[in-house]
Amino acid sequence: MIRVLLADDQPLIRSGFRALLDVEDDIEVVAEAADGREAVALAAEHLPDIALVDVQMPDVDGIEATRRIAADPALAAVHVVILTNYGLDEYVFEALRAGAAGFLVKDIRPEDFLHAVRVAARGDALLAPSITRKLIDRYVTQPPTSGAGLAALTNREREAVGLVARGLSNDEIAARMVISPLTVKTHVNRAMVKLGARDRAQLVVFAYESGLSSPRNPPLGSR
Repeated sequence: MIRVLLADDQPLIRSGFRALLDVEDDIEVVAEAADGREAVALAAEHLPDIALVDVQMPDVDGIEATRRIAADPALAAVHVVILTNYGLDEYVFEALRAGAAGFLVKDIRPEDFLHAVRVAARGDALLAPSITRKLIDRYVTQPPTSGAGLAALTNREREAVGLVARGLSNDEIAARMVISPLTVKTHVNRAMVKLGARDRAQLVVFAYESGLSSPRNPPLGSR
């Protein structure tokens, strides 16, 4: 059972998402929060698999709530997915830095929303290619950072991280690298440990900041 926490200051938004989730046999909404402070407290109380967090909320916003959840070792298994609008890309990237596992736009189709919740629950980065490309074009066009962490990665680990940054699943990466999905998972997990990344989304941030990937090498499927 996938346990979900909903955090949004608009009751209508929360009720809409809850209506979609409650009819699914494998998903349970365990709590609802109206602001970021409450979201952090309820995450600690219920330990959900997924926290769907609006980026803009009163008192404590979604970014700070994400940062607090990601910083708490007791909440390491909670995957934060940011809910946003198309015009808030700068906040989304900051949220990824803070530890979010990905983001969704609020006008997502119901079937895609349900699929996204399941994707996030299994630990995959939730980065829609079209939105990720827009984000990258605007906020990752500055010169890369030193990329010192690259030296710690093997060539195969670098290749795997680069493909993660392009939005590929483990199965798709395995096909491209001609290895098994289990070996892909091993490469990705080792890269995460070496780079101190909480999840795949932070690997994506690292890939662009270090220059391993660039806007000239966009997420697959974004064209």
